[in-house]
Amino acid sequence: MEMTNRTRLKFSGVSEIVSMSDLGLLTLTDETHERQITIVCEQAMAVQLELRAKQVPITDILLPEVLCKVLKQQANLNLEIYINDIIDGQYRTHVINKDTMDFVPIRASDAVLMSVAGNIPIFIDTRLMMRQSVRYYANSHGVSLPVNTLNNEMLDAALAQAVKDENYELASQLRDEKQRRSKDSGKERL
Repeated sequence: MEMTNRTRLKFSGVSEIVSMSDLGLLTLTDETHERQITIVCEQAMAVQLELRAKQVPITDILLPEVLCKVLKQQANLNLEIYINDIIDGQYRTHVINKDTMDFVPIRASDAVLMSVAGNIPIFIDTRLMMRQSVRYYANSHGVSLPVNTLNNEMLDAALAQAVKDENYELASQLRDEKQRRSKDSGKERL
């Protein structure tokens, strides 16, 4: 796994997706706070990260923090998290032992929680960051979400809503993304 051209990310906050109360958005920015990416997550994960963002004291005894403390006490692990691709709406993310270069796949939202709970640095491939990110505006009330970060269920729901709202330009973009994924999955089977 090549990790030479990468950008360090910082967890910036949590927001909700309007009209989808069971989902949240995690915002991560580059170190200069110029660009941001968003990661879609379940509401339960959004709540967990909101607790950490608000620095609620009980988090010190919750499982992610406790496991990170135990790992640091039992082994001198040199870990980092790396996001290097996006496939069917999911960021491909790994926890990497920098000393051995062993890596383990992890869901992106869990990786963000692990990063926050254990103070583990998180990076993204710079080309992916430039492709997926948008300009960061502090205290913004809305965020752009690239279509390719939606999972298939969200893509279907968004397409249905766009048709219902007669937003045919958006519906066309969503349909094109569904077709692209369908073609890609057909290539994988060959």
